[in-house]
Amino acid sequence: MATITLDNVGKSYAGDAMAVSNVTLDIADGEFVVLVGPSGCGKSTLLRMIAGLETITAGQVRIGNRVVNDLEPGERDIAMVFQNYALYPHMTVRQNLAYGLKNRRMDRAEIARRVDQAAGILEIGDYLDRKPRQLSGGQRQRVAMGRAIVREPAAFLFDEPLSNLDAKLRVTMRSEIRQLQRRLGTTSVYVTHDQVEAMTLADRLVVLNKGRVEQIGAPLEVYRNPASVFVAGFIGAPSMNLLAATRDNGRVMLGDVALPVAVPGQGPVTLGLRPEDLHRAPEGAEGGLDMTVAHVEELGAQRLVHGHVGGQALVATLPSDAPLADRLTFAFDASAAHLFDATTGSRI
Repeated sequence: MATITLDNVGKSYAGDAMAVSNVTLDIADGEFVVLVGPSGCGKSTLLRMIAGLETITAGQVRIGNRVVNDLEPGERDIAMVFQNYALYPHMTVRQNLAYGLKNRRMDRAEIARRVDQAAGILEIGDYLDRKPRQLSGGQRQRVAMGRAIVREPAAFLFDEPLSNLDAKLRVTMRSEIRQLQRRLGTTSVYVTHDQVEAMTLADRLVVLNKGRVEQIGAPLEVYRNPASVFVAGFIGAPSMNLLAATRDNGRVMLGDVALPVAVPGQGPVTLGLRPEDLHRAPEGAEGGLDMTVAHVEELGAQRLVHGHVGGQALVATLPSDAPLADRLTFAFDASAAHLFDATTGSRI
């Protein structure tokens, strides 16, 4: 096991803007860090630079006490799990697990011990003599993780390993990955574009946007105190409502409605409200948001009410048995409001 340190790491391609820009991050020994962001934000590129699969054009990467910028992937003492499993189709599960160890000329008895141990941990002992084509997607992913485990590396790197699985299996597998990492205590860096996956797995999140770090923090910290409009809109399901408002003599105004939020200064702001923080209020209530309902999504235990307030989209979460109407009024506590600078997008 080892720490991973990124010091102003960057990546640029000839003739293009920076794909990754000035990323600084200290990952503790045994920590599970998730890199999350939309497609094209640089998260996989950053992971591949840690792995040695992409050259580093700026900054420094250290694994443990070693600077690894110029080391080949096989010299970095890491193991990577890919979304396409990367299994050899002509080999059995046992042979797939043992292949990397054989290439390192490890003793046969030690190879057998590690393969059996990984198979026991991942509950794939019954599949050791099968070929990958005879396995389900979830079983193949377990084998891919087993290939990483048998190496007993300093760190695991996961590149969207669950993206090829169906929704139900993804939920099961992400729980298994988290339990496995806690059991082994191996430093792990995990890439995903799925913010729910990120929230449930991470000790800390690194939210990336256009190659830059928007925020680093524990999942609930990032959820409760997003540092920018981008983070506020990306983290959370359903997404935070982001409404154009103004500051007027210490009050926040949404159109002609004075909201129960006090903030100094003048000028435009972005008001963030999570759907679950909105609650029904009597029609015409002071500071209430009068929504014209457009449609309702029934989710079983709750329903999402979609509509418009003053021409701006709004989503609210209600219990499944809450009465509905064409027009509904919603209120919120001042402590639930998030305010962002309308120009920079930064939290106020």
